[in-house]
Amino acid sequence: MEDKKKSTTKSAVSSGANKKKPSAKSAETNVEKKKIIRTSSSLENKVPRLRQKYDSEISKELVASLKLKNVMEAPKLRKITINVALGEAVANPKILDTAVKELEAITGQKAVKTKAKKSIAGFKLREGMPIGTMVTLRGNIMWEFLDRFVSIALPRIRDFKGLNDKSFDGRGNFTTGLKEQIIFPEIKYDEVSMFHGMDICFTTTAKNDVEGRTLLKLLGIPFKK
Repeated sequence: MEDKKKSTTKSAVSSGANKKKPSAKSAETNVEKKKIIRTSSSLENKVPRLRQKYDSEISKELVASLKLKNVMEAPKLRKITINVALGEAVANPKILDTAVKELEAITGQKAVKTKAKKSIAGFKLREGMPIGTMVTLRGNIMWEFLDRFVSIALPRIRDFKGLNDKSFDGRGNFTTGLKEQIIFPEIKYDEVSMFHGMDICFTTTAKNDVEGRTLLKLLGIPFKK
C-alpha cells in the first residue's frame, strides 16, 4: 500500500512539473486582447455627439415647431442607405472591388455587392452579375456617419450651395446624390483609380415631407434656400 501511495505521489509531482507555465509573451498578448475587447465595447457603448444633441435639443424643437403633443411623436432618423452603381464593372470587375473597399472605409461597415435583376443584351449585362455595392447604416454608426457627412464631407464640395429639397418621396424620406467619393476624408486622392458617385437615402419615421425636412434641417443638413 505504501509503495502504491509513493508511486501516485511521484506521478502527480511529475505531471505537475511537465505542465508548461505561461510565458511572459503569452501573458502580454492576453492582456492586449483584453484591452482591445474593453476598448471596442466602450466605443460601442459611447453615445455619438449628434445623437446626444437630438435627445437633448432637437426632439424638443421638433415638438414645438411641428406642434406635437408628446416627445415620442417627434420624427426620428431610422437608417441611412448608401448605394454605388458601376456600369463599368461589367467589363472590369476589379473596379467593383475597389469601390467596395472605399465604401467600407467611408462608412466603417462591411458593404454588400448588388447584382443585376435582369439581363440587357445592349449593355452586355446578364442576370445575377454584380454591378454595384451598398451598405445600410443603423444605430451609432449611422449617427457618426451623418455627423461626418454634414460637418466634413459636404463643406468639401466645390461651389456648394446646399442640397435640393425636392428629392423627398412624400413620406419624409430624402435621397441625394454625390458626384465624387473624394469629398470624404477617408479616401486618399492619390490612391483613387476611378471617380464615381453614390446615392444616399435618409429614411425617417416622419409622416410627411414637412416633418422629414424639419428633422433633417435640425440635424444639420443644409438645403438650398
